[in-house]
Amino acid sequence: MGALGARLARVLRAGDLVVLTGPLGAGKTTMTRGLGSALGARGQVSSPTFVLARTHPTTAGPDLVHVDAYRLSDPVELDDLDLDWDGSIVVVEWGRGMVDGVSDSVLDVEIVRATGGAAETGEDVDPDDVPDEPRRVVVTGSGPRWQGVTL
Repeated sequence: MGALGARLARVLRAGDLVVLTGPLGAGKTTMTRGLGSALGARGQVSSPTFVLARTHPTTAGPDLVHVDAYRLSDPVELDDLDLDWDGSIVVVEWGRGMVDGVSDSVLDVEIVRATGGAAETGEDVDPDDVPDEPRRVVVTGSGPRWQGVTL
């Protein structure tokens, strides 16, 4: 997932909005960490679950803004974060349905992670404790920004 994030970093620029969707442990933060590393982000790129958003200045130009919308109950709360949508690359975990209307162009990344092993037997297992398993990732660009861009 980190390598995929690094590959996506090559096509991202200021004003881009990336929405990451997938279950707990799917690799959303790992993908953002890879993206941040490729952009030369300062600071540790980690899940912003409790702070909701972190801004990482980068050596590549625009800041990387990493948002976790999991605990937000309404898109208005996202607006209250006063993010630099136009001057940054904004990555929103759990953002589907929360960022509608923010931008006319969105890069939607859906990560599907099969659960296996003990999880299939009904045991209570943290998804992060399950060994690495293949993921299926669907990347869809919508809006004028992504027309003609090969992903």
